[in-house]
Order: sequence, then C-alpha cells, then structure tokens
Amino acid sequence: MSRAKATIDPKAVLSMMAAGLWCVLLATGCSSSNPPTDDKREDTGNTKPNIIYIMADDLGYGDLGCYGQKKIKTPNLDKMASGGLMFTQHYAGSTVCMPSRASLMTGKHQGHCTVRGNPRWTSTGKPVDLSAADVTVAEVLKQAGYTTGIIGKWGLAEAGLESMPLNQGFDYFFGYRKHGKAHHYYPDSLWENNRQFALTGNNTPKKQGAYSHDLMAAKSLEFIENNRHKPFFLYLNFTIPHYELTVPEEAKRPYQNLSWEKRPLKSGHYYHDEEGHTTYAGMVSRMDKDVGLLQEWLKELGIDKHTLVIFTSDNGHEFDREFFNSNGPFRGKKRDLYEGGIRVPFIAYWPDRIKPGSKTDHIAAFWDFLPTACDIAEVKPPDAVDGISYLPVLTGETHRQKQHPYLYWEFNERQGPIQAIRKGEWKAVKFFDKNMELYNLVDDIAEEHDLAAEKPEIVREITSIMEQARDPHAAFPLVPHKRILRKK
Repeated sequence: MSRAKATIDPKAVLSMMAAGLWCVLLATGCSSSNPPTDDKREDTGNTKPNIIYIMADDLGYGDLGCYGQKKIKTPNLDKMASGGLMFTQHYAGSTVCMPSRASLMTGKHQGHCTVRGNPRWTSTGKPVDLSAADVTVAEVLKQAGYTTGIIGKWGLAEAGLESMPLNQGFDYFFGYRKHGKAHHYYPDSLWENNRQFALTGNNTPKKQGAYSHDLMAAKSLEFIENNRHKPFFLYLNFTIPHYELTVPEEAKRPYQNLSWEKRPLKSGHYYHDEEGHTTYAGMVSRMDKDVGLLQEWLKELGIDKHTLVIFTSDNGHEFDREFFNSNGPFRGKKRDLYEGGIRVPFIAYWPDRIKPGSKTDHIAAFWDFLPTACDIAEVKPPDAVDGISYLPVLTGETHRQKQHPYLYWEFNERQGPIQAIRKGEWKAVKFFDKNMELYNLVDDIAEEHDLAAEKPEIVREITSIMEQARDPHAAFPLVPHKRILRKK
C-alpha cells in the first residue's frame, strides 16, 4: 500500500540525534539501532493497539495551557488535548513518586499496594520495593503479546536489583533505577536493562554533558521505531519538572526578558539553575516539545491511528508559589492529600477512536490503568485489583462505564499519617488523631469549607469505608513515623 509523502524530515524530527546524543549513547556503550531512514517506513501488520503512557514528574494540574496555564507555553500538549480527551477528575496513585507509580503498575490503591511510601518512610527506614508476587501491567501486556519498555525513572527497585523492570514484565529499560540519582539531569551513569553504564562526559555538579531528558526522548523514538510492526507498550517516565531545576539555556530563551518576577534558587543537594521561574517554564516547554516530536514520529511511521497515547503526572507540583498557579483551582500540592496534591492532568489521544476536543468528568485514578490496558489488549486483569477500566470513556461508550464506589489514599510523610477518600461529590481528609475533614467538591472545589460538623451521617459512612479500605502493612503502619516524632 502506498504511503503519502512524509510531512516531516525524520532527521529534523530526531533533532536530539542530530545534536549528537546518539553518539553519546554509543560512546557510553549503550546499545542503539541506527537512526530510522525512509525505507523502513511501511504499514504495520500489528493487530492490537499500541499503548504509550507518558508520565511527567511533579507537574501540577494547572501547568498546561489546556488546563488553564497562562505563562508556560505547551502547544503540543494543548494540541493533543484538542485532538483527544481531557479528564478533569483524574487522580494520581499517591501524592509522591514511588507509591504513585506502584499503584499505576499494580492496579491497586494505597490501602492494598505493596509500596505505600517513598524509600526512607518505612517503619524500618529501609525501602520496600515491588515484590515478585506483584503482577504489573507490563507482565499482563507481555503475556498478551506486547513488547514492553520503560524509559525514564523506574524508582521501584530501591532496595536491590530483584525488582528491576526486566523482572517485572518489561523487555527493555533505559533510565534511572533509583530516586536519588533521578534528582539530577546530568547524571554520571544510567541503566540499560540490568546494566549500569557511565556517562563519561557528564559532570553532575557543573551540569555539563548530556541532559538526561534528551537521552530519554531520543530513546523513546528509537523504541517506537524498532517495535512499529508489533504491539508495544511504552511507559515513558520523564523526570521533568522534578527538582533539580535545570535546563539547557536555549529552553529558557522564550521566557527571558518578559519582566517576570525573579525566583532565586540556591544549590545544595539539587544543583539548581540560578533563576527558578524561567528554568521551570523552560523545562515544561522542553518536555512539551518532545511530546510533540513523539506524536509526529508516530504519524511518520504510520502508526498514530493504531496507538493510544496518554499523558499525565505522578502527583501535584512542588515548585510553584502561586506565580504559575500550578495547582489550578485546588488546595495543596505535592505531599498533600487535598486535591492539589493528587488531582493531575490527564490527556488521552487516539485518532479515530477518541472524539477530538472532548472532556470527561469521570472519576478515575492510576490504579484504573492496568484494567484499562487489559481491556484494550482483550485479556483478563489479575484478581484483586482495585481499578476499573475507563476504556468506555475513551471510546465514547459512557453508558457502559462503571463507577468507583470510592477512591482511597494514605500518606505517611511530613504531617502523616493522612488518609483520604473520594466518594462521589464528597472528599474526606483525615489527619492522625484529628477529626475528619469533609468537603463537597461540587460546591467547594478548593476544599475551603469543612462540612463535617454539618454532615455527621456522611462522616460516619466514610469513616467505615476508611477502616475497611486498607490491609495492614508492617512497613507502613498508620502511626506517626519516627522521623516526624523526632521533629516534635
């Protein structure tokens, strides 16, 4: 079958390749195929839809133009939203990275998940990783005939190598194994599969060498090109815009000389650039650019209509102090269980399957992705998952969409433990040894008016749900962590 003339020059699309990043990968001993050429582009014989799940790191609900951002330019994600579906009530698995990603991978909320906190916040102070018994979305899709890859931050093998991606259903891994290393954008090493390799030209404190985000963007395009003839699942975990705040200078230029107020940053554990606002905006726009390149690459390979692309964030923002309005209309941010900490942007794009320019107020969460992926692959999800497939919402068959009786979170850092329930219009937040707070999100989206005293029957109902929603976990008991007690 003949193909229309390419609308883009593949060498231009892979600008990071032209910038020499493929040479960096080859020089470090990282395996790589040659950059794609025109003679490789042909129609796919793939029968099952490809799935690409893109996750930003600490990106707020209000950080994208399509979700109300006024200062940071995100034209490609805005275009993705106008051509696809925006969720307005989609929730992360947690308000911090590690447990949020664990919920996504296993289809379980924080009351049932193996990982319920970041590495140092266990009862013993030792990290808890995914276990061999955990069934991940990658394992299920691999059994369904998919080639599975993760590029970016894994963060679920902190204690050892037993829980590395290749032991959790992935065929390919490129990126960061642990959170601490992922705090830096010019790391001295990364991982490919089960091998750590040095980035010999990188100097982390001086922020010199290859910018890790660019390497991951290039690797994602390579993975797509290499697997275009068979069903694939790509879990693309960008680390932007997580601390540290740094980005190559060209990304900041559109935001310089705009008379913005300054946000000076000091280096410590994080080797920040000097000025925060232009750096943060430049980071988000650089990621937006690479999402656009990925979308164009799918078109160039002729598989865009055969590929579901999802974009979201792992939790709420951390950086902003109301300059960007990163949390949109919501209260709180990262490490809160108020809406600003857990409600995240979520865009789904699937030509000819998703109605362009649509929005949904369907209440969904990270643990819904596993059953959704199973629904797409036409396989049965594992037993005992908490998720519900949102495929009917994606395809416009909302009459078939099942609803959650409730959503549950718990969190043990800083002010913890904290628990939260979303049940229909009601949102409850419970701090340890304090009375439950109750908000009506239909009337009070900013969670400003606590109605607990006025609605005792709702409080009793949600208290009962909260007590039944979780299984005990020795590493994550619902008592204040010793690190919190030491500060009192």
